[in-house]
Amino acid sequence: MPKMTPPGSTSPTHLAPRQVQFNWADVPLHWIPEQAFASHFLNQLHMMLPIGEFWFCKLFNQALPWIQDERLADDVKAFIRQEALHARAHQGAARDYLGAHGIETQSFIDRVNRLFQKGPFSDEPYGRPLPRWLARRWLIFRIGIVATIEHSTCVVGQYVLRNQRWDQVGADKTMLDILRWHCAEEVEHRCVAFDLYRHLGGGYAGRWAQKMIWIPCFLITYAIGVGHLIAQDPAFKGRRTGPLSPWFWGQWRRAAKGGFLPGIGWFLSNELRALKPGYAPVDEGDSAEALAYLARSPGVLPQGTKLS
Repeated sequence: MPKMTPPGSTSPTHLAPRQVQFNWADVPLHWIPEQAFASHFLNQLHMMLPIGEFWFCKLFNQALPWIQDERLADDVKAFIRQEALHARAHQGAARDYLGAHGIETQSFIDRVNRLFQKGPFSDEPYGRPLPRWLARRWLIFRIGIVATIEHSTCVVGQYVLRNQRWDQVGADKTMLDILRWHCAEEVEHRCVAFDLYRHLGGGYAGRWAQKMIWIPCFLITYAIGVGHLIAQDPAFKGRRTGPLSPWFWGQWRRAAKGGFLPGIGWFLSNELRALKPGYAPVDEGDSAEALAYLARSPGVLPQGTKLS
């Protein structure tokens, strides 16, 4: 019996990494007017995203030698470049925007980084080397976690591109641009992680396990990060909050009801949709809408621009 060719790329467009530049000099800490909680809920992204994105890049670089489909290999290389640019842009925001407002971010970043560098999601969990046969399976499983995260970033990306509530209340244009640029590229490359997972032999049963790991890890870590920011903001008078705080969930619900954040119910229903047997990420977003925003984004630099 001839050997079956593993599934390859399903990306509807050619992926293009883009250089960007953002000026944080005049961005207020509460960049959504009169919405301090929603501002910090989204500010948390500047701390959390680079951690995950550099981890994605590391895993995908490890997987490159095993890819047998030329177009998928090109997709993966472009994905790596896009994610690295996302991470650096948000690192700049954490440093030049949050730092300028007196917000310390490094202790939270170091805490979460340990999960990926030495903890349960590292190549050698808790310092224990894996045999070669298990190391490959562990890599594929973690790429599946990336795929389930990329489903989340795609649907959230589509939300960010379409939500006009922020514009209606006069939210800061620089902050909206970095979020929409990033989210547009998430929609653009939404198929890559899922395609890579299937190409390497990842199956449907694994997707359930990956989703059940991702949802609680994300919600707990995100709530801790938002609490880290709120505790340093004088407007909240030293309030302590986190995943066990009813105040946090109540504030999230209130901000979502006002149209300033996606709601928890919306988030969970979109997460579970990815577990349908016929799920295909190509059906989840609008590439034309994403590319249209990228063509007009103020922060996207002309092609060929080199940053020092």
